[in-house]
Amino acid sequence: MSRLYIGTSGFSYDDWVGPVYPPDLPKSDWLNYYAEELGFNACELNFSFYRIPGARTLDQLAQKVPGGFHFTLKATRIFTHDRNATDKDWDAFRRAVSPLQLEDKFGCVLIQFPYSFHNTPENQAYLRTFREHWSDLPLVVEFRNRKWINEEVFDLLRQLDMGFCSVDQPRFHNLVPPVAVVTGSIGYVRFHGRNYKKWWTHEEAWERYDYEYSEEELMEWVPKIQHMQEQTQAMYLFANNHYQGKAVKTAQMLKTLLGQSPAEGGHPS
Repeated sequence: MSRLYIGTSGFSYDDWVGPVYPPDLPKSDWLNYYAEELGFNACELNFSFYRIPGARTLDQLAQKVPGGFHFTLKATRIFTHDRNATDKDWDAFRRAVSPLQLEDKFGCVLIQFPYSFHNTPENQAYLRTFREHWSDLPLVVEFRNRKWINEEVFDLLRQLDMGFCSVDQPRFHNLVPPVAVVTGSIGYVRFHGRNYKKWWTHEEAWERYDYEYSEEELMEWVPKIQHMQEQTQAMYLFANNHYQGKAVKTAQMLKTLLGQSPAEGGHPS
């Protein structure tokens, strides 16, 4: 069974003050509190979607968490949404993760494509670009369009040694269904919430992720996750229903359902 890494998608949210972080806790201490007090052993960094992170920034984050903690990074939008990155951009992102690798606190890069990224021969070829530029990085791909969900695509990911990101989200017919597929050494599941009403129509981005999971809903994933663990070297679970700290409750519930104490960080002694 591979090791479980459980956490949330991001940790730096102002609306977590009160529901998650004590009001008098300095913002500079949020990450340490997240790891030590909440007991999470992983965090998915989303700020890297908006800009290529700096190596110094990632090194500073690494110093705030204990050994055994892993970060995963979302690929910057110039690689996934705009798809206009230069060789310099590819190299800059690759160099930025080096401090995390040196500290043994790097999980993988999450390559999240938009719904408009369709399953075409051209886009399949574009997937190979990531492996060409980041040949030595562990990579996981999240599709948003259901047309990518077939054995041909899974075989392609296996050829490229890329993990497939499973998702829990509203069950619209055109979105990716809750399939649990392993295509590489890493298993990865993101819990986006099931807010059907606000998924497509909302004024603020957070409204889409304003959802509180029930234990019964998360239990649907327990046998799937355990089966994925049998086929992988590392298993990452991230709650993305972040509004007002609901992701923290979801992640802690997942830990309990999978046999960990909610406060257990899983850090090696």
